[in-house]
Amino acid sequence: MTSLPLWTDGIERTTNGSTPHWVKVLDQSRCIGCHACTTACKSENEVPLSVTRTYVKSVDVGVFPEARRNFQVTRCNQCTDAPCVTACPTSAMFKREDGIVDFDKSACIGCKACIAACPYDAIFINPEDHSAEKCNFCAHRIDVGLEPACVVVCPVEAILVADLNDTDAKATQLINREPVAVRRPEKDTKPNVFYRGAHQATLDPLAARRPEGDIFAFANQYPDDGHRMNAGVVDAANSSAAAMLHYDVGHNVPWDWRVGLYTFTKSIAAGVYLMAALLFVLGYLEAGGLWVWATPVLGAGFLGLTGAILIWDLEHPERFYYLFTRPQWRSWLVRGGIIIGAYGAVLALHFLASLLDANGLRSALIVAGLPLAAMTSVYTAFLFAQAKARDLWQNPLLPPHLLVQAAMAGAAVLTIAGTIADDPVTGVAATVLAWTAGAHVLMVLGEVWLPHGTAHARMATHHLVAGKFALPFWGGVALAVLAIIAPFAAWAAVPAAVMALAGLWAYEHAYVQAGQSVPLA
Repeated sequence: MTSLPLWTDGIERTTNGSTPHWVKVLDQSRCIGCHACTTACKSENEVPLSVTRTYVKSVDVGVFPEARRNFQVTRCNQCTDAPCVTACPTSAMFKREDGIVDFDKSACIGCKACIAACPYDAIFINPEDHSAEKCNFCAHRIDVGLEPACVVVCPVEAILVADLNDTDAKATQLINREPVAVRRPEKDTKPNVFYRGAHQATLDPLAARRPEGDIFAFANQYPDDGHRMNAGVVDAANSSAAAMLHYDVGHNVPWDWRVGLYTFTKSIAAGVYLMAALLFVLGYLEAGGLWVWATPVLGAGFLGLTGAILIWDLEHPERFYYLFTRPQWRSWLVRGGIIIGAYGAVLALHFLASLLDANGLRSALIVAGLPLAAMTSVYTAFLFAQAKARDLWQNPLLPPHLLVQAAMAGAAVLTIAGTIADDPVTGVAATVLAWTAGAHVLMVLGEVWLPHGTAHARMATHHLVAGKFALPFWGGVALAVLAIIAPFAAWAAVPAAVMALAGLWAYEHAYVQAGQSVPLA
């Protein structure tokens, strides 16, 4: 068993006194695909069935008789600028002084923001303890001077680790002298896992055709057009030569339908106050009725529902308060929680002012309420932007689009509430609904029709408009188009408002799920 230098003063140091910078080299020119690293990792770290910290993906490249199988050892890339650390709201994912990205399960709330942020699909939820987990370089072995388990068991020395400051180490020499590659360099995470001799069809998850399903190992595979791969058919979607993914593991999306529902209810919660306050300031909403009672009640009700959905989506819902007791301030989950809390306080004060008949206080609250309502509607765009793995969400127009969606949702709710209360604001709210629905449709169509800068964004857009999410997407767009009729007839106002809300819900679901539909590893 190979040992690393061990220092006993409590701080890991190199021979020249500097803090170590641990790196790993995966030599795919040597890898034989034996999966010893996978089994050793499972044994060493007690990783349960159905999930893996490390696995070996294999891709068949070429056509018979000129074909070969290529391997790629896949695991956490130990990024210098780790997006999972930035996105984690409780510092459950953290970066050690020696560069190793480690995790603290006792701090994990199971929000899955780290999974959405990782461009390498290296993080998973442990099905036994429901906490986020990944390869951590076998940090417990490093700390006592031992190499990671995968390095020890590899029979062909295809996995090497070293301190980058140690210029005599074999891994360091390979990095400095040999051509090596990293996965997805365009994400600018500065990985510390380097690949030597890896075929592009293994490094790029979109370069090889993926068979139906996620978990497979096969002898003969048929492309979608029915032709045999060994008959010389080359998939035009591949980046270069014919390539077929032969072995992979399951890849589950982190955020399910509840996240789309949360963005929908949050739009209503923010939009109802946003539109009511604006209409009140402009003189279209009287100082009574909807403004006094419906605005704080509806806003707080949907805000509470939003919070309940967020907590429901956590793997550890009982730990949700960690967002406030141990916040990691770069995370937009934490920032969003503070924004929602402040906005909720405004709604509570508005309701209190209504009980006390304090018109002046209600009016004064608009100064804080309007920006907080707007921030509540748009902060999710910054949360999605921290999901660096998902190119569809890296959209600078997403914040204004979310603001338009909130305005549309708020106008729809006020239209319904105004009709029930027989309030004269109904006509104005229906007109605003029509304009905001039109703006929403134009922004949606612009987003899907304008050229996208990456293959990942183009594939996600394809799934959105022509794939398995096309029905809720186009259904949502069609309902929004129908909502434009709201001001043209009094009887159409409420049906148009209901269609606008239903269409927004369908669109949000499709958008969130399509963004996660592209394979990352």
